[in-house]
Amino acid sequence: MKILLADDDPLSRHIMERMLRSKGYDVVTAENGRQALLELSRKDGPRLALLDWMMPELDGLGVCREIRAARNSSYTYILLLTARESPDDIVAGLKAGADDYLTKPCHLAELKARLHAGRRILMLEDELVESREAMRYEATHDALTSIWNRGTVLAHIRSELNLSRQSEYSTSLLLCDVDHFKQVNDTYGHLVGDEVLRQISSRLSSCIRSGDLIGRYGGEEFLVLLKGRGLKDRGQAGLPRLGQEPFDRDPFLHRAEQIRQVVRSRPFVTQAGRLSISVSIGAITVDPVTADMPVETLLARADEALYRAKAAGRDRAIFSDPPIVVPFRDELRNSSLLPSL
Repeated sequence: MKILLADDDPLSRHIMERMLRSKGYDVVTAENGRQALLELSRKDGPRLALLDWMMPELDGLGVCREIRAARNSSYTYILLLTARESPDDIVAGLKAGADDYLTKPCHLAELKARLHAGRRILMLEDELVESREAMRYEATHDALTSIWNRGTVLAHIRSELNLSRQSEYSTSLLLCDVDHFKQVNDTYGHLVGDEVLRQISSRLSSCIRSGDLIGRYGGEEFLVLLKGRGLKDRGQAGLPRLGQEPFDRDPFLHRAEQIRQVVRSRPFVTQAGRLSISVSIGAITVDPVTADMPVETLLARADEALYRAKAAGRDRAIFSDPPIVVPFRDELRNSSLLPSL
């Protein structure tokens, strides 16, 4: 473990450094308080520190106060070395943010034991942080596909639509449904169905750009939010601004077609063999004027478009109101090699 040793006395620093290295510590040294604070403030700085109370530029108490005021994401365990023994001094050191103290000259066995206690506390803190992050991940991600779960993706979409209204850029909601998924489960079993959902998630994720969103909406349905151009970008590209012409859906139509084709571009390799899988997409484009509509209303419109895509033969994308149909293309399907689902 990396440890900071801060002492302005070169001889004391040298003796202590040799002892710490012999115990397996990766020692970083500092000869004054400012240098110690700089080392502890680094992103990969030591989380265990031995600070002499009396140092030039900034004393040990000052370093403790600065570190605690910074509220770094990871905790730094500070052991204060001092020749002071009065209860008032000890209280002052602990109030400044020190975790423990040793009087100088310190007994090496006692120093070793106190450092071991500090390492144990840091390990416990790491375990707590790891557990907290794991719980946060489980609360926000779908257990099967590892993308956003329904509640989280809907919350992000609400936030994105609010930004769309404020910053004046368009978005498009895509509701993607795996075609004939019940037949996959009934024919090959739910484990194969899970394999298909994981691969669908991976292929959809490969299509989205930075700023786009994807989540599992439920069952075999996935929800994708695509970000479009802002008004400034549209003006520079020679496209109409709001209030001049109908909002341009062509870029979203193209990306919906791209998503559809990526899903069906190659077979899904499963324990049951190679399967041909496609998705149907119901979509709605939202401009800054209509971005204040409830998400539930927008999703209902996308769901209606999805129903039309299913009724029209599946493996296609239809945009809601007015319906914009992405033409069905058959050039990627090879039914002679892949089982039809």
